[in-house]
Amino acid sequence: MKKDKAVVLFSGGLDSTTALSWAMKKGYECLAVSFYYGQRHARENAAARAIARRLGVKLYGIKLDFPWLNLCSLVNRKLKLPDVRASKIGREGNIPSTYVPGRNLVFASVGFSLADAVGACAIVLGPNMVDYSGYPDCRPEFYRALGKAAAFGTRSGAGGRPIKILTPLIKLSKAEIALLGTRLGAPLELTWSCYGGGRRPCGRCDSCKLRARGFAQAGLEDPALRAPFRRGAKPAPPGRG
Repeated sequence: MKKDKAVVLFSGGLDSTTALSWAMKKGYECLAVSFYYGQRHARENAAARAIARRLGVKLYGIKLDFPWLNLCSLVNRKLKLPDVRASKIGREGNIPSTYVPGRNLVFASVGFSLADAVGACAIVLGPNMVDYSGYPDCRPEFYRALGKAAAFGTRSGAGGRPIKILTPLIKLSKAEIALLGTRLGAPLELTWSCYGGGRRPCGRCDSCKLRARGFAQAGLEDPALRAPFRRGAKPAPPGRG
């Protein structure tokens, strides 16, 4: 029996790897898309390629140019990454300097384009609203509206087969995501979440702190901390894979 296709927006981090493993467990034939948009490092893209190879998933690497992102600390190396207590992240109403304007909107649009082209019935993303860094494009209402818009703007939608937008982690905490990924057998040891590059996570950025708190609350050891990046690996901007 032929499987339904799904396009997974894939960063190589904890959330998107768990979402990819979830989609595969649901029986979808998955295609993954990762993005290089001028981040401080391409370490996460290297992780995405390694995970895609491990899982046997075709990965499209997309390079985007956003020359106006100089105010974003996730892109501009001259800006300091936020360093606040994990309990304060996303809880004070301020959008952090790591926010990339419109990033998830752009990424999802690419996902819908690929899904429309290959006849996929869904795109899968890994945002979550419980433990997050205060990004407005991680909220459920954003994805509900996006799914409605795509139904009007794609060939699939015009033909009466709107592409579903699936966010299986949207209401989960980082602890619940760590537990789900572990239960699914996702290769979490290959994932990378740190906003900084290097051989080991920095432990200071928002993403590192949220991840560490999640694994601690789940009562799990983070397997990625036992698996440093291989010597000689080249985290370069991705190409189509």
